Amino acid sequence: MRTIWMNQLSWVDYEATIKAEQPPIFLPVGALEQHGPHLPLGTDGLLSAAVAADTATLVQGLVAPTLSYGYKSQPKCGGGQHFCGTTSVDAATLIGSVRDAVREFGRHGATKLVFVNGHYENQWFLIEGIDLGLRDLGPGAKLQVMRLEYWDFLTEQTLTSVFPNGFPGFALEHAAVIETSMMLHYHPSLVRTDLIPEDPPADFPPYDVYPTKKNWVPLSGVLSSAKGSTAEKGKTMATELAMRMADAVIEAFK
Repeated sequence: MRTIWMNQLSWVDYEATIKAEQPPIFLPVGALEQHGPHLPLGTDGLLSAAVAADTATLVQGLVAPTLSYGYKSQPKCGGGQHFCGTTSVDAATLIGSVRDAVREFGRHGATKLVFVNGHYENQWFLIEGIDLGLRDLGPGAKLQVMRLEYWDFLTEQTLTSVFPNGFPGFALEHAAVIETSMMLHYHPSLVRTDLIPEDPPADFPPYDVYPTKKNWVPLSGVLSSAKGSTAEKGKTMATELAMRMADAVIEAFK
C-alpha cells in the first residue's frame, strides 16, 4: 500500500506517481505559536497536516511536508507575539516560501496543489505567494492551485453539536474547543487536559493599537474556554472535514 507522505517516497517513485496518476498534492501550512498551557506550540501545523492526510486518503493524494512557520500572531486570533515560544516570520518570508513551493511543484509536473492552512493569520500571504508562483510559471503552466482554511468546512449542524451553549466564533476559538478536541482525536498524548484554563472569552475593542497591549489577552493565551473538549467531538469534526474537503478538491479540479 503506497504511503501518502511525499517525504517517504524516493524521487523515482514520486516522479512515477506524478506522471501516471497526477494526484492532488496537499501542502499543509501552520505556525509555531502558543496554544495555551494545554496544547503544543505546533498545533496549527499538526492539525493542518492531519486533516490533509485524511483528505488525501479519500482522493488518492499525496501530502508534502508542512510549512511550519507562519505569519505573526495577532492578539485577536492568536494571542500575540509576546508569548515565549511563538516563533513567526515576516510576510515576505512566508510569501517567498509559498511562491517557491508553487514554482517547484509546477516544475515537478504536478497539476493539482492544495494549500491547507491551519493558521488564521497566514491567509493573505498564501494568496500573494500563490499568485506570484503562478506568475513565475507563466500562462502555459498546467498547475492549478487551491487554497483553503480547514475550519471553513465545518457545517452549522456540527458546530451546534460541538457548542451546545453557542459558538463563540472562529477567531476566539484559538486553543479552545475545536483545536483541543481535534488534538484529542489526532494527538491525545500531546494534550494536557488538566491544564486547560478557565478564562472567560476575551473581550476585544473594535480597533487595534500598536505596540500591542498585552493586557487585552488572557495570561494563558487562550481566547475562550477549552472546557467541554472531547476526542469524540474531535473525531466528528475530523470526519466531516475530510469528507467535505475531499468533495471540494474533486469539484475544484474536475
